[in-house]
Amino acid sequence: MAGRGAAAPPLLSAAAAGSLAVCAVQLGLAWALGRRLGGRGAPADRWVLGWLCYDVLVHCTLEGPFVYLSLIGTVAESDNIFASLWKEYGRADARWLYSDPTIVSLEILTVVLDGLLALILIYAIIKDKYYRHFIQVTLCVCELYGGWMTFCPDWLIGSPNLDTSNWLYLWVYLVFFNGIWVVIPVLLLWQSWLGLKQMHHEKSNIRKKIR
Repeated sequence: MAGRGAAAPPLLSAAAAGSLAVCAVQLGLAWALGRRLGGRGAPADRWVLGWLCYDVLVHCTLEGPFVYLSLIGTVAESDNIFASLWKEYGRADARWLYSDPTIVSLEILTVVLDGLLALILIYAIIKDKYYRHFIQVTLCVCELYGGWMTFCPDWLIGSPNLDTSNWLYLWVYLVFFNGIWVVIPVLLLWQSWLGLKQMHHEKSNIRKKIR
């Protein structure tokens, strides 16, 4: 039993606070960039652009370094600022520390394909391109597939690599930071569904007027 004078453990370690601060800075930058790129466009599209900017920032500045570190060694063996961020997340999911083949394979696909698709989608929204919803649906399906394949293999063997004993690891690292890549793609799929439905109705109305 701890003595009465013993200090209570902090709710957030320095590493956890630093990691969350990095994410907050990225989110702020993405939001500002999204609003700037969106200009006088529809409010919904400005929100989407903000998310896409955040998506690209995460893929390039966090997941990209993770892939590099995992290909030349492991996060656990590395000693730099990117490794420290992933070591903190690795407290919740140990696979990220030791170059798990499934995780690294998914992250290579995420960084290269999803990052490129997000950039193309940003351009398509800004320039109002006809292929906007095709790219948006493709990106969302890729993101959802990545989320499923990140966790399903571990769930099937009893989740030995996940630490859910700590509220921070469970609700912030595992649920929140992975959940947003499920909730937002689903919302964007719904937006594309409505957009494609509207375009179909407009095209059908034009045909009816011509007849």
